Amino acid sequence: MNSLGINKDPKDTRVVVAMSGGVDSSVTAALLYEAGYDVIGITLQLFNYGNAIARPGACCAGQDIYDAKRVADTKGFPHYVLDYEDRFREDVMEDFADTYLAGETPIPCVRCNQTVKFRDLISRAKELEADVLATGHYVQYISGTKKSELHRGANQLKDQSYFLFATTQEQLDFLRFPLGGMTKEETREEAERLGLSVADKPDSQDICFVPNGNYADVIKKMRPDAISPGKIVDQAGIVLGDHEGIINFTIGQRRGLNIGGGDPLYVLKLDPNTKTVTVGPKEALLQKSIVLNEINWLGDEPLSDDVIEITVKIRSMTPLLPATLRSIGEGRGEVILYTPYAGIAPGQACVFYNDERMLGGGWIVRPN
Repeated sequence: MNSLGINKDPKDTRVVVAMSGGVDSSVTAALLYEAGYDVIGITLQLFNYGNAIARPGACCAGQDIYDAKRVADTKGFPHYVLDYEDRFREDVMEDFADTYLAGETPIPCVRCNQTVKFRDLISRAKELEADVLATGHYVQYISGTKKSELHRGANQLKDQSYFLFATTQEQLDFLRFPLGGMTKEETREEAERLGLSVADKPDSQDICFVPNGNYADVIKKMRPDAISPGKIVDQAGIVLGDHEGIINFTIGQRRGLNIGGGDPLYVLKLDPNTKTVTVGPKEALLQKSIVLNEINWLGDEPLSDDVIEITVKIRSMTPLLPATLRSIGEGRGEVILYTPYAGIAPGQACVFYNDERMLGGGWIVRPN
């Protein structure tokens, strides 16, 4: 059994590595090649790179293709670029725009992992007769007693399990994450030792297709006829001001409301039908019950209507919160937090954990 859990010698084990051009995926590929594996690097071209080359620090920028190819050429393993622009636009960018226009807050990186990066790339890796697909994510693949398990990265500050909650069991069986037990500092040290040109490359900060983090401008370009002004109201329905489109707001937002002085007010609700933004005091954001759909479950036993105790993350950087979970129908579930939490936004993900093991998650839906 080799280090990837495959019953073959490394030289007989073909590994496709998803190479974004950053230091993490580059180190992943180089380490596997150094260990004697039959490595093939693949970089996905996801959108118009001509507009992105001058954006240092952005994921999926045009420079990234060059960086990934340079790493592969330096080490001596093959590297391919796949044009997935149409798939990316349909599965990620269009969903991003539709979700915001529905008054919800999307996570395009999850949709990207769920679709083009795992569904489509795994299919291509299998066509290349690969044994596994490896990525540079900071999560850990564990061969459990009953099935493959996904655990949080050893470095909790870099743990990326939240963004992989939609990974199916079949996909997980085929995936490997060689950096899961490392810190970012250790990864950069390995990049220097391996002589990689990307050793000092900055981490990506923005959503790849959202320049400077201004998502509203992107949506306006994609859906110019769908942006409608409306009213900002309090919980009693009293009009406090006007707005230029609900895409400019997210649940829990305080700044940028432009409705004058008084006590601090926060966005409580976005109604895409009436174009209304409802605001109120912070305590009105507190919520214990969370309804989810499109649940992906990776536990050993099927999810049922029996209540189980878990911990959850409701945003990538929030702490783990004690809660219970039960199924309320096909693909749907209800999470009850032990302590009310503020800023739970429809369109975001609620991800389940048992200690360090990630058990899946679902998309938060608007309360009735």
